[in-house]
Amino acid sequence: MEPSHLPTMNLSVTNQSACPEVNVPFPVFFTIGVVSLLENALVVVAVICNRNLHSPMYCFICSLAAFNTTASLAKTFETVMIVFADVGQLEKEGNSERKVDDVMDLLLCMSFVGSIFSFLAIAMDRYITIFYALRYHHIMTMRRTAAILGAIWTTCGVMAGLMIWFSDYKFILICFVVFFFISLVIICLLYVYMFMLARIHAREIASLPTGQSVRCQRQQRWGTSTRGALTLTILFGAFIVCWAPFSFHLIIMAVCPMNPYCECYRSLFQLHVVLLMSHALIDPAIYAYRSAELRHTFRKMFLFSK
Repeated sequence: MEPSHLPTMNLSVTNQSACPEVNVPFPVFFTIGVVSLLENALVVVAVICNRNLHSPMYCFICSLAAFNTTASLAKTFETVMIVFADVGQLEKEGNSERKVDDVMDLLLCMSFVGSIFSFLAIAMDRYITIFYALRYHHIMTMRRTAAILGAIWTTCGVMAGLMIWFSDYKFILICFVVFFFISLVIICLLYVYMFMLARIHAREIASLPTGQSVRCQRQQRWGTSTRGALTLTILFGAFIVCWAPFSFHLIIMAVCPMNPYCECYRSLFQLHVVLLMSHALIDPAIYAYRSAELRHTFRKMFLFSK
């Protein structure tokens, strides 16, 4: 069962350079996959069960956790299949095995694209929260949020399918990488613009000739909104750190597949995959650390209290 598609297509290095391929033990892959799967599933359940979390922002966070769950499930199952193939329990080139491998690759692609779209949706939600606070509930209704989520999941499914079906074409690989970097630039510019305006608005609030109590209320509401934006900035930074080496790996595949220096970087592929999988492990920890409501929900779930 050789890797054959976009996320894993021939990415294992048949290394003819001076750099031997770095192999990560199966228990590491399996442990990261299972723990991240449980963590993100816990986030999804927490958002569903707690009515206080039934807001557009937490719906988008729940969607991001669901995409992370999909990635963890895909990589964990694929790792298990590879182990069974190595011990002769599965055929590496069997028709059924290849079809299952195609599905796992599709889910991983879908998770990657979905994470980017989720971050973009969350960034837009925070922008509206901060700069259109009085109209927020009229702009971001739950019905509109559901429509956005439906569009995100549908678009991600279609894009992932195209990536897998046409993965033999280098053009698809280039599009994958270009999409990643353009999306990063757009989201980064949006966050920079948001925080620049936030500083200006904070100064305007401080200079308003209003009563002390009114000013404190506005500053408190403003602080809550900017804290949410900061949390999502941290999440986005973790996404970049975890996915960038894998994306650079794809660039090397397209630009210099036979260069010995490039082969040295490609020899680290399994470490890049571990870092990629770790993204799904890190996100729930950031949610729990930054959100008091989520921490409270987790406590109630573990202690079975009301």
